[in-house]
Amino acid sequence: MKTAQFQRAQGVGMGFLAGYVDTLGFIALFGLFTAHVTGNFVLIAAALADPAQTPSLLKLLAFPAFILGVAAARLLVANCERRGAPATKPVYLLQLVLLLGFMVCGMLGEPVQRSVGGFAFTAGLLGAAAMGAHSAASKLLLSHLAPTSMMTGNVTQLVIDTVDRLRGAADAATKARCAKFFWPVLAFALGCAAAAFAYRAFGFVALIVPNAILCLHLWLPEPEQT
Repeated sequence: MKTAQFQRAQGVGMGFLAGYVDTLGFIALFGLFTAHVTGNFVLIAAALADPAQTPSLLKLLAFPAFILGVAAARLLVANCERRGAPATKPVYLLQLVLLLGFMVCGMLGEPVQRSVGGFAFTAGLLGAAAMGAHSAASKLLLSHLAPTSMMTGNVTQLVIDTVDRLRGAADAATKARCAKFFWPVLAFALGCAAAAFAYRAFGFVALIVPNAILCLHLWLPEPEQT
């Protein structure tokens, strides 16, 4: 696979994965934010200002779980760098282990009631940790791609560049950025929609989809250099 094709596949696959996991966690665990730190800040602030708005313990602990996922990915990348070894696939493997834990614990905890049981609680924390590792990988290893889990900046840049193209002020770099940001945004949106329907139909077993995406990226050979 050519480098450009491989990079597009990475952006699309990881964008779809992020949207899928975010949406499934939100639906399955009553509004749990597995990747959106902004949302977790909102929950904590609401709890401080109004005790009646206190979110569940799971939603509060999702934030430190996310941080632990980021820290684990950073240490793994640092270890690979120290040994002079590629780090992308080891970090994908870390995400895979955490997402498999998310899926298995979620399946064991079904049906999830309003008072989240132990297995569902653990599932939520593993999901948040997995998305922390995902976000760290985007920053540390995939910086040549558009961010695959934080879409606000992507959409903002895409709209700016699209407006510039429509007013005739775009150069080659602008057109390249449009393609760079468009595909992950589209993939993220499709992942959100797919997860919503898949969870309603299959429950936590629907997490087999993002796990399969990670397995595919672990299997794909490194791209040919051009």
